[in-house]
Amino acid sequence: MSLEGKTALVTGGSRGIGKSIVWALAKAGAKVAFVYQSSKEAADQLVSDLELDQHEALAIQADVKDKDAADAAVAQVLEKWEKIDILVNNAGIIRDTLLAQMSPQQWQEVIDTNLTSVYNFCQAVTRPMMSARYGRIINMSSVAAEFGNSGQVNYASSKAGMIGFTRCLATELARRGVTVNAVAPGFIETDMTEAVRNLAGSELKKKIPARRLGQPDDVAQAVLFLAGDGASYVTGQTISVDGGLTLGGF
Repeated sequence: MSLEGKTALVTGGSRGIGKSIVWALAKAGAKVAFVYQSSKEAADQLVSDLELDQHEALAIQADVKDKDAADAAVAQVLEKWEKIDILVNNAGIIRDTLLAQMSPQQWQEVIDTNLTSVYNFCQAVTRPMMSARYGRIINMSSVAAEFGNSGQVNYASSKAGMIGFTRCLATELARRGVTVNAVAPGFIETDMTEAVRNLAGSELKKKIPARRLGQPDDVAQAVLFLAGDGASYVTGQTISVDGGLTLGGF
């Protein structure tokens, strides 16, 4: 698949799944900008590595919860490359705790980072994509949106909301050549899921039909498909990348 001539913006792109998505898009030929919040050293290193591999890259520090910051990030990409063909909303956090003990801050921080950020960036790119009559928006949801996990009321709500958002926006933009889809990863080996994986121990893999944990690149390849022209007739969908976890067969 070639994304030569395309430009992409990825939120939460300096680490984990986001970093793999940035690499996948760049290797396919896209110019890639990514947003990070605090990992400046990791962001600078990623840009350096991408440029060393002959890819055009741009790191933007921004708080994805802030609408003005999202608008500014999109404007920066448009000023540099004149267009945004692909938006990947990947930024996300967890603040797991039982609802009885969950503070308003733990609720709001997760909702704003995981879901409000999607509103912020999608609204910022919608008009440019509509004018260009081309666009690919990919929102990073989770299998937690479908299966309830104790202690994840805030996280699951944000990821389920993202699926509803995806379906509605897809209906609004389809006639303008803009697709909107979601990817729902299962248990992927990243820093963010380490605590959950350690808690589950060896029993975790037994619940996954594929009998292995996913890798960030497994998710990145699904994003790459949705970002390409081969997925031009796919919109409003959620693709699970979970090794069969949500099949319910175990």
